[in-house]
Amino acid sequence: MVPGASARPDAPAVLGADLEVPVKGGRLLPYANLDYAASAPCLAPVSAAVAAALPAYSSVHRGAGYASQLTTARYEQARHTVRAFVGARPGDAVVFTRNTTDASNLLARCLPGGTTVVVFETEHHASLLPWPDAVRLAPPAFAGEAVRAADEALAAIDGPALLVVTAASNVTGELWPIAALAHIAHRHGARILVDAAQLVPHRRLNLTALDLDYVSFSGHKLYAPFGAGALVGRADWLAEAEPYLRGGGASKAVTGGAGQGAPLSTEWSADPEQRHEAGTPNVLGAIALAAACDALSATGWTPLVKQEERLLTLLRDGIAAIDGVHELSLWGPGHPRVGIVSFVVDGWTAREVAEALSAEYGIGVRDGKFCAHPFVRHLLDAVGRSADGDCADGTTGAVRASIGIGTTEEHVLRLVAALSDLVSRR
Repeated sequence: MVPGASARPDAPAVLGADLEVPVKGGRLLPYANLDYAASAPCLAPVSAAVAAALPAYSSVHRGAGYASQLTTARYEQARHTVRAFVGARPGDAVVFTRNTTDASNLLARCLPGGTTVVVFETEHHASLLPWPDAVRLAPPAFAGEAVRAADEALAAIDGPALLVVTAASNVTGELWPIAALAHIAHRHGARILVDAAQLVPHRRLNLTALDLDYVSFSGHKLYAPFGAGALVGRADWLAEAEPYLRGGGASKAVTGGAGQGAPLSTEWSADPEQRHEAGTPNVLGAIALAAACDALSATGWTPLVKQEERLLTLLRDGIAAIDGVHELSLWGPGHPRVGIVSFVVDGWTAREVAEALSAEYGIGVRDGKFCAHPFVRHLLDAVGRSADGDCADGTTGAVRASIGIGTTEEHVLRLVAALSDLVSRR
């Protein structure tokens, strides 16, 4: 495969598709990157957009020089692109953040006083941990039970409330019923925040059609690995809250001080986007994020989804055929999902499997609890595996294989053959 090639001729090119990695015996093998859920590789159009911006790169807003004006225009155009990509309403704010975790913590700082947060224990830590006094719901046995549990929890709340839920699990890939959950939330006068980090690289998201209040996602999951993300949604809570960070850009005017014999007094920007983007922003990250959005939209979701589903079926069927490899699932094998599969292998720890796949077969996967410790413990208990121990030492957890635009059939078949080989050794 040529440098920057794609597994599909009509899809955006993926950088690093020609990477070769050393394996035992001194050989070099083409790298089978099956770790997209952690960080997706950079798309060629994303790299090109960043390269085009660098010669005139400058700080945004308030600069009269040409480079500043051009960079400001590119930065604000990126905001419009992201807004369109998720189908936001015209009045919705788009606040650039570092990632999904940053976006969740930003919204946590903006909740009106007395707001009660309802969150499932199946969430990634980015959505599970920012709310210290949240109502935490147990893993539901099926999608309808998730809706029922949210309904009961929200009905018991007096005052403002926020329901927090993922769109696609970062552990199992399973799709959550976010439209139904949004309906339930609004029926109780609550709002909903959807963690879309694992959905938007795989499926089209339309915030308006789904009637979502807020969505958050990360560039590094979306083929734009430059440390940017976004919180998109209703502007009122953001406009009324104290700035997430206090500093330049968030402030409209600062008066008083020693020279005037009075304490400093700050008037914060009324614009919710500027209010929560203090300091010089990650301009290149925003440009990269927007370029990824443009590239995926231009390709069209239908061919991308069809290819992913074909490879996902190949992977899951291959795993299911190996006696001793067990896929983890919350709602069963038939539930719709994106290209993420987590599993355990009899006789092997997750770390041993991941290390052997890398060292012997040139395959990159993830092992551990995937920043979703309560959920993974629940899934491991369901298959009779111990969930005790620290995932950092490799003694507990699962293996996760995730696919994306650069994944080929050969990558999937290589993983299945390698797992069969590993099982035969124990």
